[in-house]
Amino acid sequence: MKLVQKQFLKGGRQFEIVDDTVTIKLRSAMREENSTVSLAVINPEPVDNGEFVEFHSRVKCGPLLSLLRDKPNASEFGAFVDELSRRAREEYHRFAGLKGGPRPAAGADSSAEAADDHSKHAYRRPAKPVDAERVDDAMRMLREYLDGDEIESMLSALETLKAEPEAEASMARLVHAFDDLGPRQGAALTYAPYIGILLSDDPLKP
Repeated sequence: MKLVQKQFLKGGRQFEIVDDTVTIKLRSAMREENSTVSLAVINPEPVDNGEFVEFHSRVKCGPLLSLLRDKPNASEFGAFVDELSRRAREEYHRFAGLKGGPRPAAGADSSAEAADDHSKHAYRRPAKPVDAERVDDAMRMLREYLDGDEIESMLSALETLKAEPEAEASMARLVHAFDDLGPRQGAALTYAPYIGILLSDDPLKP
């Protein structure tokens, strides 16, 4: 499913849901930017930001996708937002090994609230036991696609978590390492989405 949005004199933007990702193409008169975001790391609840409707990360506040409201028209826009929300929720459930179920009741902690907790260096134990094989896969993908010096602390934190999965200090170290990635967080979550599973709360947890 694809959403194409154009702005007079400002270029255009295209969002397309492809398998378990969203591809993003941003074009202006001067340059073109392409990126990919894993559906598993997208908070399925859109955020109203006036001119834009945004989708944030499950583990860190800040938009991963910013969609121009009602462009190219309200019908296409609404259909894309609904489909993106549905696919993001389903992909997270699939990746985390969760079964479908009711959404959290009103007043329950939302993913956005959990993300705010993480931004303050709070943390919670993972809803599921740490999967050492998935941790190894995450480290392998980070080494393959990101600069080693930039992710050294993240790799070290993942090694510690794999060695001591029950220790709260291990999870705290991972949270700090993720915060320290700064603008590289999106790339880390795209290539190693298991990091997002570790840091986010179980959305079916009451």
